[in-house]
Amino acid sequence: MLNHFVSLHSKTTLMNPKRKLFLILWSAGMAGVLSFLFVNLSELIAHFPMPAGVEKPEITPLFKLLSVLQPAIIVSISVLVGVTLASKVGLSSPVAEALAGGGQARMAFARQFIPGIVGGLAGGIAIVVIAMIWKPFLPPEIVTRIGELGKLLPIPTRLLYGGVTEEILLRWGLMTLILWLPWRFLQKGQDKPKPAYIVGAIVVSSVIFGLGHLPIAFVFIPEGNLALTTYVIIANSAFGLIAGYLYWKKGLESAMIAHMLTHVLMLTATFLGAYF
Repeated sequence: MLNHFVSLHSKTTLMNPKRKLFLILWSAGMAGVLSFLFVNLSELIAHFPMPAGVEKPEITPLFKLLSVLQPAIIVSISVLVGVTLASKVGLSSPVAEALAGGGQARMAFARQFIPGIVGGLAGGIAIVVIAMIWKPFLPPEIVTRIGELGKLLPIPTRLLYGGVTEEILLRWGLMTLILWLPWRFLQKGQDKPKPAYIVGAIVVSSVIFGLGHLPIAFVFIPEGNLALTTYVIIANSAFGLIAGYLYWKKGLESAMIAHMLTHVLMLTATFLGAYF
């Protein structure tokens, strides 16, 4: 009986870091979701072309609450997927894991900071260059609309949702799952995942990241064309490749740093007239 109690206590103790890790990453993801409350929804919806005969919704506290409910659920699922599967395929969130397990979070962050900065510089430059290449092929009204919509997103929302929440969704949740599936069912869960599976997970999650931006793009820019479609997919996928590599090699926080810096560079390029 005593041995059973000790065994049960040990299992409970071992599970505590997992629960803490879930709460840490869930809180970080929710910070990004809640940052959408800073968005002026009335002004944003004013740019939304409603179908004929349909009135624009009234922005009430309940409407704002419902607007963050769905992403909150998706964040919860993504965090759970990563907490459950990431360590099995050699992926990690070093800072969050150090905080959850009583490790050296500052040291874990320091190891990811420079790679994150380098990745952010590369990602920001890549997106701005792609935009400069594609801009001449976009009708002036689309270029104007993109610029207007960009100004409606507050900086905290760009940094917290784009930099933190999207990385939890796309890297910690999706990329981890995409890598785990072939490792578990084709490789039978043995040894480290094959390089081909890792590359495949990075590429597929990056393309999905690019495709995932299309619905919102065409909601607010219904007059979009092939040039807009290819720009959205290629620009976001290019950054996705960088973030996926960082997540694999350095950890989730390095991808977050890169993502946030990329948004800073995009905003700076906009101010200088080199971006939308």
